[in-house]
Amino acid sequence: MTHLRSKRLPRPGPGLGRALVTVTALVASLGLGAITPADAATEAATGGTSAPRWTDKAHGFASLDGGTTGGAGGKVVTVTTQADLEKYAAAEEPYVIRVAGTIKAEPFGANVVVASDKTIIGVGTAGELVQGELHLNPGTHNVIIRNLTIRDSYVEGNWDCKDTDFDGIQMDTVHHVWVDHNRFSRICDGQLDVRKDSEYVTVSYNRFENNNKTFGIGWTPNVKTQITIDHNWFSGTKQRNPSADNCAYAHLYNNYLTAQTDPGDPVWTYGNWSRGQTKMVIENSYYKDVQHPYQADATAELVQRGSILKNTTGRHEAWGAAFDPRDFYAYRPDPAAAVPALVSKFSGPQKQLGTNTVLNVPADHPTVQAAVDAVPDGNDGTITIRIAPGTYREQVRIPASKPNLVLQGTGQDRSDTVIVFDTPAANGGSNGSATVRIAASDVTARNLTFSNDFDEAAHELNGEQALAMKTVGDRIVFEDTAFLGNQDTLMTDSPKLDVISRVYVRDSYIEGDVDFIYGRATTVIERSVIKALSRGSATNNGYITAASTWKDNPYGFLITKSKVVSDAPAGTFHLGRPWHPGGEPNAIAQVLFRDTELPAAIKSSPWTDMSGFSWKDARFTEYRTYGPGAAVTADRPQLPDTDAATHTVSDYLAGTDDWAPHARH
Repeated sequence: MTHLRSKRLPRPGPGLGRALVTVTALVASLGLGAITPADAATEAATGGTSAPRWTDKAHGFASLDGGTTGGAGGKVVTVTTQADLEKYAAAEEPYVIRVAGTIKAEPFGANVVVASDKTIIGVGTAGELVQGELHLNPGTHNVIIRNLTIRDSYVEGNWDCKDTDFDGIQMDTVHHVWVDHNRFSRICDGQLDVRKDSEYVTVSYNRFENNNKTFGIGWTPNVKTQITIDHNWFSGTKQRNPSADNCAYAHLYNNYLTAQTDPGDPVWTYGNWSRGQTKMVIENSYYKDVQHPYQADATAELVQRGSILKNTTGRHEAWGAAFDPRDFYAYRPDPAAAVPALVSKFSGPQKQLGTNTVLNVPADHPTVQAAVDAVPDGNDGTITIRIAPGTYREQVRIPASKPNLVLQGTGQDRSDTVIVFDTPAANGGSNGSATVRIAASDVTARNLTFSNDFDEAAHELNGEQALAMKTVGDRIVFEDTAFLGNQDTLMTDSPKLDVISRVYVRDSYIEGDVDFIYGRATTVIERSVIKALSRGSATNNGYITAASTWKDNPYGFLITKSKVVSDAPAGTFHLGRPWHPGGEPNAIAQVLFRDTELPAAIKSSPWTDMSGFSWKDARFTEYRTYGPGAAVTADRPQLPDTDAATHTVSDYLAGTDDWAPHARH
């Protein structure tokens, strides 16, 4: 920002080592919840539905030997057509592919080839593949298929499907695949076929329904496959629920089998079958109205423990030692009594899944900017960029084309995760100077520190302003964040003078000296600490605010329920001055300090002129400020009680869309 300023006195640069004032941190809530089963008594009492039942990490055998991460590290794309799904699914590079709406494959039964390093996920409950198959060729690895409905490749009257090979998902000689929270219905023939020595596979929380040959594993004399099958619902299915042939290890737990189709067939209507040389362990599953709930060949082994059987008939076979799944991975089965309620609620596509994609820095992307670059233009679902503790020395640019982002530090404290750079305004103005620039709307940042550590004392420039953060978009939220700098630390802007953008800052820390909170966006700073840094002057150490509010916007800056602290001498700091960028007469600052503690460093006449514009022509007020720097004088306009009722956090932020981020707390 270009403006008249007093000569800067030398003082140490901001650095990253300065002590931060601790403010109560907020607990971030992500769209994806961790699997957190309650204890057995709680689960039984609640029907097993007391917690979200999904996570963004594969478990079971798919988590071993390097794990299954799918398209992590690749770009995120949203597809609505068969052509786009086929293009990205078959690409050599990793992708997270969001399926939005119904894709009808042509011709009937067409294969969509899925290459390695892919995540295919339905957006909410709307993502569907109709009359088509997801096909994984030999050698394919590291694939996640989640939250899709795959349906209606069944040919009427062809119940046995011997002359077709229209599977829902088919994989041959693959490894590291996670199939999770999908719904399969009316497929001809197999809904899910895990074939020919495929390894490290987990199948969880899926819904298999209305089918004959449901879920087969094997088709080879080799004994190699390791597979985990948990929390799936088999309803209205006939055979292969699943059938496991020559699996080295098949671990089935907390599955729900009920309402078989054609239970009068004495042989080929059945539940779980351990075939060939398979070693199978079944735990805490629930079988209701099932014929042959579990059975084993004489050459196979099957251990069953903890399951509940209601109205079951036929074969109930278990022999041999099989294996102990805990020799391979940790897990915690739910009580069998909780399985019907839990699985019926949480199996199949979930409306929360696919709407919040998670990108991890540096696990998936080496830098924050690389993660931002992976976000698709026109992004219509929340994408959370989880940033691990560390110092990221980079500039980050979030363009207007990439809305709906969450930047989430994952450390215990906001100071654990720092994004920092050292560019002054002399090298590109406010846009070029800012360590982070957010031009997109609907962006939230939590548990992070943003810093510009340009060393003013070591330079004498015409343009020493050095922004830690500049926002331009609308509906921007900062929670439990810190902004470190000197001059022009935090700029909240809008695309142009007569366009209103809104910014909400809560439970945060902001420091600086000259105009370090400035701009024309409607900005609320609540329950935060603002530190006015000393420049070493005995008379004038700086200005907290420099608003440039559009004249027709009644709401500029509201600083409320906060605390201003300072290391400057008493009576040497201003609350603010009116900024008229380029001499723009229609930029008429509006600033209200409300219910906020002020230190002795605040001047008795705290508002001042700027660039020939009088502070008295601006809209500067206080309301119930307190502390050693507070006073009521002719030079300190007070907001009348009648106006205070219309200058609340809600009034500032509501706009025309009733935006209320503060209501979440």
